[in-house]
Amino acid sequence: MGSILHQSTGIENKLEDLSGVVPKPGENPYNALIEACDDDPAKIQELYAVHRVKRNAQQRAKFLAPDYTGLIIDQYLLRLENPQIEPGFKDPRHCMTFWGRPPTHILDLAEAIQKKLKAVAPALWLMPPHRMHITTLEIDFSRTAAEIEALKETLRPSIPRIANFTFRHRSRLVKPMVSYDLSAVALSFLPASSEPRLSPPPAAASDSGEGSGDGGDSYTYHHLRRDMWELAKDAGVIVTSRYVVPSAHVTLARYLADADHASPEQRKRWVDTIDEINAWLEAEVWDNAGSRLVGEWVVGQEKGLDVRVGTLWYGGGRTIQIGEGF
Repeated sequence: MGSILHQSTGIENKLEDLSGVVPKPGENPYNALIEACDDDPAKIQELYAVHRVKRNAQQRAKFLAPDYTGLIIDQYLLRLENPQIEPGFKDPRHCMTFWGRPPTHILDLAEAIQKKLKAVAPALWLMPPHRMHITTLEIDFSRTAAEIEALKETLRPSIPRIANFTFRHRSRLVKPMVSYDLSAVALSFLPASSEPRLSPPPAAASDSGEGSGDGGDSYTYHHLRRDMWELAKDAGVIVTSRYVVPSAHVTLARYLADADHASPEQRKRWVDTIDEINAWLEAEVWDNAGSRLVGEWVVGQEKGLDVRVGTLWYGGGRTIQIGEGF
């Protein structure tokens, strides 16, 4: 059964890199985009934007296609949410990741968007706010508990530095947009590039001479991901992420039934609603100091990185260490 479920949620829904950047074999895969952008935050932001705009256009076309064949229902989540389907079912996929935890003002924005989505698609499964996260680096996935335990032990001496890394290496995320496909909906962000600062000001990093502190946007979220990869490698861990794409996203929802998207009219209303939400975000939330909802955050606000293991899909698992926030 495990192989069938894996096929339905993994192979069918592979996240494709639409930025046009191709990493060199054997190198830190996050370096390729930084080099392609001449280490320029504005160019890095542009490639993140290209990826998510192209992906949304691609997915909109799939929803509206005459040969539409249905949503990709997550069979693991379906069984976890509806135990009567397969009594006693447990998710066998153990993982290890480094998560960023959204601060309170981003959770407020996410919940406001979830309400708008739920009004159009009542059957949506919504990610609970306390489980929301951004995957800064996925070390490994779909392993046994013993395999992940071995990875954790290898990484253990480096975990304190990794968890606290964002205290002195601060990267901003801005310009939230709803991204979606046939399996899920997310709130995606772009690495900042000189946009006005809108979120609560973070405390100054201690003067250690290390990292970027909070001195600007030259140290982007993509740099943070690059550095996480290097720290894992230096600790003796081989990073086997499912994909390396220019995306900074927090999952908002997944589909558990086709009923809300069964007809062409329903699907048209769905994609139009997402377009309307994104137009509202751009007009009312982006770069708007007067907005009640704030769409900018510095990774590490309130909580440092969450080094986490276990059955992590849908925000589960357990924390090994969470770093100091600011």
